[in-house]
Amino acid sequence: MGTDRVKRVCIVGASGKLGRYMVQHALERGYEVVGVCRERSVPKLAEFEGRMTVVAGPTNDPDVIRRAVAGCDGVLTVLVPWGVQQYASGTAQAVLDHARPDARLVFSCGWHITRDGGDTYSRAFKAALRIASLLGRLLRYVEIDDQVEACRRVFASDTRWTVVRGSTLEEGESQGLPAWSRHVGDPVLASDRTRRVDFALFMVEALTDDALVQEAPAIVGRLTPSALAHADASRDRA
Repeated sequence: MGTDRVKRVCIVGASGKLGRYMVQHALERGYEVVGVCRERSVPKLAEFEGRMTVVAGPTNDPDVIRRAVAGCDGVLTVLVPWGVQQYASGTAQAVLDHARPDARLVFSCGWHITRDGGDTYSRAFKAALRIASLLGRLLRYVEIDDQVEACRRVFASDTRWTVVRGSTLEEGESQGLPAWSRHVGDPVLASDRTRRVDFALFMVEALTDDALVQEAPAIVGRLTPSALAHADASRDRA
């Protein structure tokens, strides 16, 4: 899908830190933006007042999503595993059900999601994931397994999807479009750091990158040591 075919974009989870960066990038590209967020979070979008449309409501509510994605060429979705009510999978399913058949769908998640089992994780990463999953269930705060289910549904669909898998996020000035690989464990990803503003940039850029259709790229900051080493090695081979 070329840039000229993207005019109207829906951002599901627009009020979060990642969502607000995506709104900023999308507006800079001249897109008409519709944002979805819970009603109590609408004030977080005050800086964009008059420049975007806001649809308030739970992002896993099919009726809220149906209204928000109407007429949109692309949908950017933050898959947040809040609570223990299948929030992430409900959000993903609502987007899959109600977005236009030819719409470009881009979802965000973490490295822990694997599409084909080809990812390699360190012991420390797996231990941290187990602890986070256990504490999340005990506190009824997050449901990491539901994010896995959400992505399973996306992978099984025949839509024009991309699932962007983010490394550990940090704040800071943009370093440019992140580097990516199909599998965690690739040396290019070893630094495990991405600026949040650049995660959002990758999401927005994916709207017009057909090479990412039905891909699950794992990303890392372009100026991290591992990404720079990979770039140097590629130049040497060339």
